[in-house]
Amino acid sequence: MTLVEKIEELCKERKISKRKMEQESGIAVGSTSKWKSGFQPNQNSLQKLSEYFGVSIAYLTGESDFRTERDAVIDKWSERYEKDALSELGKIEAGIRIPVLGEVPCGIPIEAVELVDVDDWEEISEQLARSGKFFGLKVKGDSMSPRIQEGDILIVRQQNDAESGDVVIAKVNGNDATCKKLVKTDAGIVLQSFNPMYEPMFFSNEDIITRPVRIIGKVIENRQKF
Repeated sequence: MTLVEKIEELCKERKISKRKMEQESGIAVGSTSKWKSGFQPNQNSLQKLSEYFGVSIAYLTGESDFRTERDAVIDKWSERYEKDALSELGKIEAGIRIPVLGEVPCGIPIEAVELVDVDDWEEISEQLARSGKFFGLKVKGDSMSPRIQEGDILIVRQQNDAESGDVVIAKVNGNDATCKKLVKTDAGIVLQSFNPMYEPMFFSNEDIITRPVRIIGKVIENRQKF
């Protein structure tokens, strides 16, 4: 099916018109008609449709036959493990697994963890998983204590910007990674620790470009291990 055919099917299931769907989802009125005539939707429109219908962007674009990643995981699990999978099915239904990719320092930035090897796995809700791409990082250091402790697992949504006051994962000098509270000013940004023993790190607007300094994710949740 084409994107428009899938939209029509989803609207039919909800017993709503395409016009009402466009208004409620936040996409421009008449978008469906434009796409039917050959125009391509932008990523923002696909994201809004994905959240509105509760399906993945890959399903809308035809890259996946499964409406959600959860459906794909369950299907693959059943195919590979059959009866042996039944006892574990509850774990899959509980949420979407995301990789814990390594450690991130909560202190003075050090060489960034390579986001390649998977150290462990964590689960997040399907609803949260639909809001972006996620990974986990294990905390090292005490600069974010007492709120964030060494050994905690941070659930991070990949994004290249955040609001002032958010806790973020930032890369400094292109390679060094750190977890800090982001404070934005007209002159630049401050990466601030919760622990008062650590001095705030200020970067001017020029520093952000030349060093460089960039946000790679926003911390959504902190999971403490006992």
